[in-house]
Formats: sequence, structure tokens, C-alpha cells
Amino acid sequence: MNLLEVRNLAKAFHGFQAVDDLSFDLAAGERLAMIGPNGAGKSTCFDLLNGQFRPDRGSIRLAGTEISGWAPRRICRLGVGRTFQISATFASMRALENVQLALVTHGRGRRRLWPALGRQFRQQALSLLERVGLADQAERSAGRLAYGDQKRLELALSLAHRPRLLLLDEPTAGMPAGERRALMQLVNALVAADGISVLFTEHDMDTVYTYASRILVLHRGSVLCSGSAASVRADTRVQDVYLGGSAPFSGPSGHA
Repeated sequence: MNLLEVRNLAKAFHGFQAVDDLSFDLAAGERLAMIGPNGAGKSTCFDLLNGQFRPDRGSIRLAGTEISGWAPRRICRLGVGRTFQISATFASMRALENVQLALVTHGRGRRRLWPALGRQFRQQALSLLERVGLADQAERSAGRLAYGDQKRLELALSLAHRPRLLLLDEPTAGMPAGERRALMQLVNALVAADGISVLFTEHDMDTVYTYASRILVLHRGSVLCSGSAASVRADTRVQDVYLGGSAPFSGPSGHA
């Protein structure tokens, strides 16, 4: 059963076709990696899926509901969470307060933020921080967290909205190999426990091959190919796009 169905999606900016007749499905419980060279349309696709941009044409259906052109908050409340390439937290607020704020806004409590935030959803926020391994950092301001911990905090913020679909935009960007593995193992455990489907972009191919159940390759805003890690590695079109056809498609460590 498909949770997400995208059909003939298109978006242009000042004559540049960022997304061009894009169609794909995401099954319930699937971890789908969307990869492609810079400018392939990955981030624009994410922006269309969570309502940052309105598509020029095409359809986006989540669990059978057409959400194309909806506002981001409305899409979020239907069950779409997102993390960004650059951490989107409130740096001056404590980690605990960041999660409390996410819980309050999800519950439509925006008019009652201050001064009552300290009492609202405190236990739920602590529980989410515990789940992502940040319980001992609850009182530290988000801006003072280590980079990897900021990524974990952003994951907790996404989980606060109880997503059915989680969009992870380069979740391990800028992280060393050990932290990449730890974060993706955490993501896998959380989404499996909560039955969340994942669509993620990633430039580190070792991460893609290890954690994606299927890979979708974009080129110039369209789907070039889709399939297992083995089929994508062997596809000569993918080799041409990434490496000019000079060598087998591989990750940074040289795994063919």
C-alpha cells in the first residue's frame, strides 16, 4: 500500500525547470532514498511535498488525500515531518523548550506560549529527548549543542508532530562517518517503532546503500531510474550522470 503518490509534478523558477514531470510512489513503512547530482531537483521536490512551494502542475496524494498546494502547517498536521540541511532550531532556547514549542504548535496552542511554556508538555518533551538520546542535554541551549546533537534535536522536533511521513533533507551532512552511522541507526529504530515512512536525500552513498530499502535517482528534475542498491549501482545511466561513465558508481569509500 502506498502512503505517498506523486504524479507529473513540475516546478520552474524564472525559466529554469527545477522539477519536470516527476512521478513516484512511497510505500507505507518504506525508506526511500532520493539521490542525484547537485541541481537534480531533490530539495525542490521536498519543498513541494511539505508545502514550501506550490507546484506549477501535478498531484501529491498522502494516504489518498490530495495535498498539492496546501500550506506547510496543514500538511504537517496531516502527518508530514521534515528536517533540513541546516538545523532549524531556536538557538537561544533550551533543547527542552524547543521540543515543548513543537508540541504546543502541533496542539494548536500558539496563543498560550508564554509564560506558560515551562508547564506545557514537559513530560512529553522529556520523553522525546530521551528517545533521541538527548535527555542529559535538556537544559542546554540548542545553539550550544554539538552539531550531531543539533541533528538529534531536530529529529525530536519532527517526531513531536507525530508524522506518518518523515522527509530528511541530507540528515548526515557534515558529520563524520561514526556519527552518520549512529544517527541513521537511531532514525531506523525510531521509524520502525512508530511505523513511519521515510524519504531522504543523501550525498554519502555508503549511507544510502546501507539504510535505503529503495533508491530513486533524479536527473534534471525527473526520475532517471529507481530500484535496489545493486540495480542502481549497475545502471549505466547513473554512472554517466555521476561519473561520466568512467567507473562503476560507488560511494566515497569505493564500494562498487
